[in-house]
Amino acid sequence: VQLQASGGGLVQPGGSLRLSCAASGRLSTFNVLGWHRQAPGKQREFVAVMTRNDDTSYADSVKGRFTISRDNAKNTVFLQMNSLKPEDTAVYYCNGVSYGRSYWGQGTLVTVSS
Repeated sequence: VQLQASGGGLVQPGGSLRLSCAASGRLSTFNVLGWHRQAPGKQREFVAVMTRNDDTSYADSVKGRFTISRDNAKNTVFLQMNSLKPEDTAVYYCNGVSYGRSYWGQGTLVTVSS
């Protein structure tokens, strides 16, 4: 199983971006799907997660601004990011757990700057 993240880029503060994470296998095989991020000089941190039952959870720092969703037909997970702030600048990684194994995609860089 491979996860391929895309959609990063440069955006001004207050702007929006939608990240995508395409899975090589069926999303239905994943118990958990989520996003983490790593800012320069900082540790990787949790951003959002979605369970098989569509329950979601968010880091306090993004709650109300970010939304995780998925399209099972396209085997893709999304992270809609609104009201972006400079402190959201980071490499964003998608990840998932399938049959007890953890999978990580390569990162996609999001830069929030004027």
